[in-house]
Amino acid sequence: MKHLILGNGPAGVIAAETLRKADPACEITMVGAEDAPPYSRMAIPYLLEGNIQEDGTYLRKDKDHYGSNNINNKVGKAITVDAEAKQVKFADGSSESYDKLLVATGSHPIRPPIPGIDLPNVHTCWTLDDARAIASIAASGKRVVQVGAGFIGCIILEALAKRGVDLTVVELGDRMVPRMMTGKAGAMIKDWVESKGVRVVTSAKVERIDGVGSAPVTATEQSGGGIMGAIKNLFGGSSETSPAVVEQSADEMVVTLSTGEKISCDLVIMSAGVRPNSAFLEGSGVKTGNGILTDLKMQTSVSDIFAAGDVVEAPDMFTGAPMVSAIQPNAADTARIAALNMAGKSTEHQGILAINVLDTLGLISSSFGAWEGLEGGEGVEYADAKAHKYISLQFKDDVLVGATSVGLTQHVGVLRGLIQGKVKLGARWKAELMNDPLRVTEAYLACAQKPGVLNVASLNI
Repeated sequence: MKHLILGNGPAGVIAAETLRKADPACEITMVGAEDAPPYSRMAIPYLLEGNIQEDGTYLRKDKDHYGSNNINNKVGKAITVDAEAKQVKFADGSSESYDKLLVATGSHPIRPPIPGIDLPNVHTCWTLDDARAIASIAASGKRVVQVGAGFIGCIILEALAKRGVDLTVVELGDRMVPRMMTGKAGAMIKDWVESKGVRVVTSAKVERIDGVGSAPVTATEQSGGGIMGAIKNLFGGSSETSPAVVEQSADEMVVTLSTGEKISCDLVIMSAGVRPNSAFLEGSGVKTGNGILTDLKMQTSVSDIFAAGDVVEAPDMFTGAPMVSAIQPNAADTARIAALNMAGKSTEHQGILAINVLDTLGLISSSFGAWEGLEGGEGVEYADAKAHKYISLQFKDDVLVGATSVGLTQHVGVLRGLIQGKVKLGARWKAELMNDPLRVTEAYLACAQKPGVLNVASLNI
């Protein structure tokens, strides 16, 4: 039996290891698109911070790990899949046959069609090559514009702030991390980030990026930012923007926003979201939506082709609707389920659960499940903006189906446990939480810590 795995990120590696344990005699070939050992993209910000070296991003530190487990590694980019012939063709002209195929090709960063996006000092932060390029520019005092304040953007933001750059973050949404935080929570995170010296511009998009050779521009300086801002604040000046002529240096760029503001900078980082790598499946018969559509066994619409990780659009735990959840815990779970089914061991996933835990310059925020609520459900929230503490609970009947929190680290595991365990709170504890959502730990201890009730609060997030 030959298993072919496209993708050598966390999902691909975990699937290969699971297959080796489940089927010791099988042949496994794992294909990665980059000429580097399998590594974690989520470790790149730590590389930028200087906390680790490049080998610290590697998923397995033993150089002989794959060889000793009889896992063949190949460098290649899949361009077509012939499901009838059971063959994958690659960009270099080579091909691989398979008995069972796993697509774990992950995602790629979105590069919006912005004039100037292909300038030399405009980068995404997705690969080791990206990290090297960013590190060569983002020194202390350099001016950086980051486009996007989503989950990945906030992780990059922290790394850049620790490098001492003069950072401006531009977010299209009306708040930070709009896809995982409520309005109040996202605004709270923005307030926190700005208190740490990072400027955040929301409800704005980048219209263009102009590079070397442009004439001097009329830029705007917000109060609270730069020398002009410091003077305004000192003398009680208006918070309105005012024009200032800024001379460009040799490597300078000017970012023009939809608000009309122009920001001079040395580096632009695009963090405007990601899309699954599934275009190469066109013509294969594999059905796709926002990602590759699978059932709970991670089986696609084509026999003997499975999918796992960020590329997957699988049924949601509560609604059953197809859902992409591009996070490492779900990548690991879907990879194990797919591998076991490829090895002939029938196993079903319990459904995709949105899991987001984020550290933004020391402020911990999280959201789980249907954090925006379900139709016909009920919700409650508590906010203390000055203390940067917030919690929102969403219920369907007496079951907690979603939650958002900021600055309440003691509740993170409990919230996930109640939601993922689909714990029935009963009328009493639901009423208690509707009255005081901070009592979630008491509710967990009263309702989840019983024989036969799933306890996932201690799971590694």
